[in-house]
Amino acid sequence: MAFDAEVDGHHLRLDTGAEGGGQGLGPRPKPLLLVAAAGCTGMDIASLLKKMRVEVAGFGMEVEGDLTEDHPKTYSAIRLVYTFRGKDLDRAKIEKAVELSQDRYCGVSALLRKAIPFSYRIEYAE
Repeated sequence: MAFDAEVDGHHLRLDTGAEGGGQGLGPRPKPLLLVAAAGCTGMDIASLLKKMRVEVAGFGMEVEGDLTEDHPKTYSAIRLVYTFRGKDLDRAKIEKAVELSQDRYCGVSALLRKAIPFSYRIEYAE
């Protein structure tokens, strides 16, 4: 059940768990869609915040999707939570960076949004 892939010169192994006949040697394909969405928008935002001269102590994301019960099992919704950590954060610029990523730059989010509900929210921590 394991497959090896090469992406931009990087090796990646995909597999499934024992219940699906695999050995759990790598991630399953569907969750990689969620990782791709988070990675795409995260890189956008990091770049935009740097250009805006906004410093944050930390920036993380959590992404989850709801899988349908019937085959083919697909995501019926995706939710992304951005968390920015730091003191005296410029929330207006952070929110602008997130909006630009979601509305203009992140091709992965744009593609997924055409097929299923895709929502996000921003959280702040000091």
